[in-house]
Amino acid sequence: MFSGPLVIVGGGRVDPALLAEVAGLAVGFVGADSGGDVLADHGIVPDAVIGDMDSLGSAGRFPASTRIIAIADQDSTDFEKALGMTQAPVTLAIGMTGGRFDHTLAALHAVSRHAAGRRIVLLDEHDLALGVAGDLTITPGAGQRVSVYPLGRTEFAGSSGLVYPLAGLVLEQGERVGTSNAASAETVSIQVAPGAQDPWLLIMDRGLLKVLIGLCPAP
Repeated sequence: MFSGPLVIVGGGRVDPALLAEVAGLAVGFVGADSGGDVLADHGIVPDAVIGDMDSLGSAGRFPASTRIIAIADQDSTDFEKALGMTQAPVTLAIGMTGGRFDHTLAALHAVSRHAAGRRIVLLDEHDLALGVAGDLTITPGAGQRVSVYPLGRTEFAGSSGLVYPLAGLVLEQGERVGTSNAASAETVSIQVAPGAQDPWLLIMDRGLLKVLIGLCPAP
């Protein structure tokens, strides 16, 4: 359990500048399998390494303070295993996107499954993507890119502060998406329709990370 931002690192490409940035915000680090090697290679001692351990170099490189948690289940990814074994008010996940496309899709699948229970932000050197279940209000600043992408089927009841309003729209993969929208005001508010709605992604510039950190209370 972590009282502040947790960083989970996967085995994909990790921008050193991004890792240094999130290191200044984090209270804890977890390697998802070979993500433990990525952290160690950058001089960061993880609190834990979690996964099926099919790609971790050597557990012997970590000090006794690092918990090595091997989970043999093949029905979940190492990222999902790390999510299932941790709790934090906000989770920053890097090394999950931008490399192999199937790994990116698997990371989105994990965000979709866990968005209702915790705040997860996928990060790379360009973008951030926050999984959202329900309504959201954020202050990115007028003119900032605010893309909305469905992780299933989501009907939106209303929005304010967007160039292209979402009121009455149903977004669904293969039907209609809300990418390349933008903020028309300092604050953006988005409301989903009553009833069961699937989670959705808020995609913005990486430079807005601290804005998201500020909005993410413990679930």
